Amino acid sequence: MGIFNFFNKEKKENLDQGLSKTKETFFSKIARAVVGKSTVDAEVLDNLEEVLITSDVGVETTLKIIKRIEERVSRDKYVNTSELDTILRDEIAALLAENNTEDLRDFAVPEGKKPYVIMVVGVNGVGKTTTIGKLANAFKQSGKSVMLGAADTFRAAAVDQLTIWSQRVDVPIVSQGMGADPASVAFDTLNSATAKGADVVIIDTAGRLHNKINLMNELSKIKKVMQKVVPDAPHEVLLVLDGSTGQNAIEQCKQFTAATDVTALAVTKLDGTAKGGVVIGISDQFKIPVKYIGVGEKIGDLQVFNKAEFVDSLFKRS
Repeated sequence: MGIFNFFNKEKKENLDQGLSKTKETFFSKIARAVVGKSTVDAEVLDNLEEVLITSDVGVETTLKIIKRIEERVSRDKYVNTSELDTILRDEIAALLAENNTEDLRDFAVPEGKKPYVIMVVGVNGVGKTTTIGKLANAFKQSGKSVMLGAADTFRAAAVDQLTIWSQRVDVPIVSQGMGADPASVAFDTLNSATAKGADVVIIDTAGRLHNKINLMNELSKIKKVMQKVVPDAPHEVLLVLDGSTGQNAIEQCKQFTAATDVTALAVTKLDGTAKGGVVIGISDQFKIPVKYIGVGEKIGDLQVFNKAEFVDSLFKRS
């Protein structure tokens, strides 16, 4: 087995393991939805609707999926309940495919963007700092030079945690400590990154949602100051969401997309929850690419998101 195949196999195994709680709950609910039924009828569809909603797929996305299955049942006239897994899988895969975003093959950045600047947003507690550390490690492992900027200066713990990650991954960090001007930290980070020829810069920001206007103003200021150094920065605004919070993650996505131009999503903590269905709802509702998913606590357990692999894993019976 070649080294690429080995790592690809390990990634799939980690994904399967990370989604195990979601799958276990999901399939048990589907089994209850069809008990005593041989064909997919109105009652089965009602039960399936409840399964999807309680699996945190979301009401809007659930109704789309149910409508597609209703049309298929109507067209085919007779659909056995034993086919429901396959039909559901097909329709979810088709729905995700309609979000016209290309899946990443690996932790790559576009050519001609140096440094490639990622501004990371998200509320406290979603795994934002951990995601930044794992992302820095992944870029470094792919041969990129990385620099971190500790612009979440609202909490001392945020600066300390990011510093620990920078030491663990062995990448440089620019920090001015708690209470410093976040825009000033971002400015200094980009100046340093440009001078040192860094490939990737990851800027952490404060995760406060108690006042959307303040958040919007702060993120806008950080952007404007960064653009004095790198005119088209940030190249990516990555919103980190905690998958274990289910519908709350969707609400956070609404709040942040209203406050700033989010261009990519990272959904964390999927291994510790049965709410992995939230990835389907988020991808469908916001049409913002889910670029990364967290499927474990190890440093290598942040994966690039692949729609087909996600659906394959979700419907893989143990």
